[in-house]
Amino acid sequence: MRVLGLTGSIGMGKSAVARMFAEEGVPVFDADAVVHRLQGQDGALVAAIEAQFPGTTGTGGVDRTALAEQVLAEPAALKRLEALVHPAVAREREAFLAAHREAPVVVLDIPLLFEKGGAELVDKVAVVSADPEIQRLRTLARAGMTPEKFLRILEHQMPDAEKRARADFVIPTDCSFDETRASVRRILACLTESGDS
Repeated sequence: MRVLGLTGSIGMGKSAVARMFAEEGVPVFDADAVVHRLQGQDGALVAAIEAQFPGTTGTGGVDRTALAEQVLAEPAALKRLEALVHPAVAREREAFLAAHREAPVVVLDIPLLFEKGGAELVDKVAVVSADPEIQRLRTLARAGMTPEKFLRILEHQMPDAEKRARADFVIPTDCSFDETRASVRRILACLTESGDS
């Protein structure tokens, strides 16, 4: 089994690319989706997050906006949150890898792959990238997003140019869907036909 790490900064189109891998029949572990489930209604982390960050949860689980306001500008608070979330996600990831150990290729979709030391978990890394202005426009179109929040998020993410320099593959999304899908298929061909790249 080859493990491909898929990463990219906010607004780069990583979710769309992850769907393309899934459409090609590749098992995809979506770290963000796991976090949403763990923090959602009746999620396994809701009580622990409320205990650490009072007032950030409700009947639907964690209020991600309220939680972000408490942790994005406070490094110590962010570390406390990560100490709760990261081990839970790691357990889910290990279960995913065990369940798909017969697959020739699996994708670990991890937004902060480089930032949080996840690159050693994978055989190769693909970075999803787009023009900075396209990234900004995509991100600001999201509900609840402001220019200030966008900048705070970027402060916690490695610059795109550095991610691209570290990547084994770069997948552009400031082009047509067909071009992006062609990049996905080329990567899969590299990983499955040669066993390496």
